[in-house]
Formats: sequence, C-alpha cells, structure tokens
Amino acid sequence: MQETIKNHTGAIAELLQTEFNTHKKSADFVAFKFIKEKTRDFSVRNGKTEDLNEFHDQGLLIEIMINGHMGYGATGELTPEGIKKAFNKARSMTLTSSRHAVFQFDKNIRPPAKGHYETNRKIKLDQLSLVEIFDYLKKTSLALKKNDKIITAATDAMLVECTQRYFSSEGAEFSQEFDIIVNSMSATASDGKETQTRSLHGGRGNCLQAGAEYFNLDSALKACDEISTQALELLTAENCPTETCDLILSPDQMLLQIHESIGHPLELDRILGDERNYAGWSFIKPEDFGTLQYGSPMMNVLFDPNASGELASYQFDETGNTAEKKYLIQNGKLVAGLGSLESQARSKISGVANARSSSWNRAPIDRMANINLEGGGLAFNEMISQVERGVIMYANKSWSIDDYRRKFQFGCEYANLIENGKITKILKNPNYRGITVPFWNSLAGLTKPDTIESYGSPYCGKGEPSQIIRVGHSSPYALFKNIEVFGGA
Repeated sequence: MQETIKNHTGAIAELLQTEFNTHKKSADFVAFKFIKEKTRDFSVRNGKTEDLNEFHDQGLLIEIMINGHMGYGATGELTPEGIKKAFNKARSMTLTSSRHAVFQFDKNIRPPAKGHYETNRKIKLDQLSLVEIFDYLKKTSLALKKNDKIITAATDAMLVECTQRYFSSEGAEFSQEFDIIVNSMSATASDGKETQTRSLHGGRGNCLQAGAEYFNLDSALKACDEISTQALELLTAENCPTETCDLILSPDQMLLQIHESIGHPLELDRILGDERNYAGWSFIKPEDFGTLQYGSPMMNVLFDPNASGELASYQFDETGNTAEKKYLIQNGKLVAGLGSLESQARSKISGVANARSSSWNRAPIDRMANINLEGGGLAFNEMISQVERGVIMYANKSWSIDDYRRKFQFGCEYANLIENGKITKILKNPNYRGITVPFWNSLAGLTKPDTIESYGSPYCGKGEPSQIIRVGHSSPYALFKNIEVFGGA
C-alpha cells in the first residue's frame, strides 16, 4: 500500500498489507476494501434535546475472481485469523457458485486505479464539538417555534466521517475521505382540526458533502422563519384544485422526480432483472438506448460524480473505475445507463462508474450517484409569466411509483396557484400524477443554470441483502404542460 494510506490507518494498514500479500495469489484476482465510518446523530425538539447517538464501524470486504466469476467475503474482525477466515469463505463460495455462473468476466472489470479523493471543505467535521452542534440545533428549533400554533419544532443533524481504502492484485491503490452532513428542520402548525407541516426541502433537509463551515446560524435562522411562516399559512390555505393544468416543480421536488422516474429506471441491474425480487424491474428495454425519446428536446440529464459538495460525489467507484461526468439523456434521447463495468459487460450497454455499496459488509451493485438535470434559458419570473393557469409545488411529502417505474403519484407540502402569469394563492395538500415518458415529454421550460439547487437523500434503499445509500440530485425549476393535479390529505 502507499505510504499515505499507512499514515492514515496506522497499524490496520500494515495488517491489511501483510494479509493482502499473503492472499493475493490465491485467486485470479484479489481486492481488499477497508471502510471506516463515524456517525454522530443529534435531534432537538421544541428547544429540548431528544437524541444523541454516536456510531463507529469499520471492516474489510474481500473481493476475488475465480474462473471469471466474482465472489466476496467480509469481516469486522481485523486480525490475521479473521481475515483468513473471511478469505477462505469467499474462495470456497466462489468456487462453488462459479459452476453456475451466468456470465464469465475478465480482469478488465477491475481497473488499476490510483489516487486520492476528499470532500471539498474548509474545516473538517471532527473539529466540530458537541456543544457547538447542540447550540446550533437548539437555536434553530426555538426559532421555528415563532407562534403558539407551532406545536412541534424539530431540528436534527447527522454528521458522517467516512474513509475508504482499496487495493488489488491488478495494482489498484486509492483512498477516499468523505465529510457528510444531513441537516433537517420542520415546523408543524395546528389550529382546530387543521394540522400542517412545512419542512426544509421535504424533510430531507440539506444533504451534502461539506465541513464544519456549513453550520452558519444566520442563514439557518432565515430558513427557520420561512418554514414557520409557511406552516402557519397552510392552516388557512385552500386545497389544491383537481384539474389538468400546467405544473411547475421546484428543485427540492425535482429531487424525488429525478430520483424515482430517471435514476432507478436507468440502473442496468434492474433492466437485467437482478432487482426484480426486491425493488422491481424497469420499463426500459436494452433496445431503448440510443432510440427512446425519454423527454422533450430540452431535457439533458447527467451522471455527475465530480460535482463539488453534492452528496454522492467521488473519484472512484468501489471497483476502481474512475468516475467521470456523462450524459444519460441528451436532448431528450436516452443514451446511457447507470451500470457498472460488470453490468456493461453483461448488457453491452454504455454505463458509468457507479458500483457502490452501503458498507464494508455489502458487495457493490449498480447505484445512482449524482443525477442532475441541466438548466435552461428562463428566469423564474419569465417561467411564471408563461403560465395561464397552473400550480407550482414545493418539497415532497408523499410518493408512490409502480415496480416498473412507469406510473407515479407525488404529494408536496406547499403550493401556489398561478393565474394569468401571476402567483395568486397559497394551496395546501397539492398532488400530481403522471406516466414517466409522457410526463418528461411534456417538459416545456427550465430556469437558468444560476437557479439550480442541489439536494440529496441518505436513505435510498435497494438490493438483497438490503443496502441504504446516499444519492444527490440537482435541478432548476421545471415547467410541465397538461398535468393532472389534485388536492388531498
């Protein structure tokens, strides 16, 4: 291993190097992936501390290839005995399962990547004390409770410090360090029989890679004031009308629209059928790549793992494939899938560097990372002025989508009615529904790149055994024509 890796992990690095040298010739290909993660989770409700949890986790994934078949072993027992046991189990299972392999791989699916990545930050998260975090959360919680009708004012923060080290018998040696922040706020207002909640970006809050400099109280207090004000406004707002009209989605709702109706359908392991028992298939067929008009010509969607500060940024996926920006949909046409080198070899479809896992005890699978919609040419006010009658919706509250990612229905927290090119009313309980390809082909306008906002989610589930992973999405405001909208609880 590189000297820099030794310096980072000390005695563990020396142990891993020794054991790797012992085992690296015991299969056609061998890789060691070490992951160490520290998570601090805090929550404050109505100005009072609710939870403080701190988790430490570390372990080793061993990956091998025998007769063109991949196999895995994992251990949290970082001793020579524990590593040997995990390796022998991986070897035995791989030899057995290779007799029933569905595809024969070669070493090209494991490139000899070298390098180092770390979150772009000014102050590392480990420099932030418990007192500082709780002071921020307490003050924001109290600021949310600006009125007696606010019955619940909740703030929370999850801080994750993650280190990855990877090296293989093909010469790969790379390391990655991530500082991750998830910060959410919400205010629930109640008056009589009416109760409404408004949150920071639909409860997901701000999800990003950043350092301790993120915790700026002045900007947070401004967000608190807006959240509480809008929660109170919803108490007396009209229900969203039921009709077919224009729909504008804010970037914090586009987060989920992109995630569910673009991200998951384009994952190649779904298209190959690997996910059908758990999370479903996809309406996309292999022959759709290069031919399907997924959306209107103004629709351009990127896989962008290099976006600074976005939640799922990285330099290498977990098989050593260098991560690069790539169009998935260009001018509305489907051009590439979300498939790792393994899925690309099996499907013969162009993919990306997205073999990712949730921890050291899970094998990497096809996962979306940063999936971003490019901006257009409209100022926000210009977009509003183009709408004769429509609704603009903010922040996801509920969602439903079928197993093939074809039909969907989403509910949002807050909306405005647009009449004759002007915002006229606040609306509560807004919902909309659609079918993926017709919906995206109804895309009629995008705001300029300087309106793009980035969000994410730390809780995207997939795989058997289950894996919960972090994803990022950025988007401008988007205008869709002739969409079914409706009110509801």
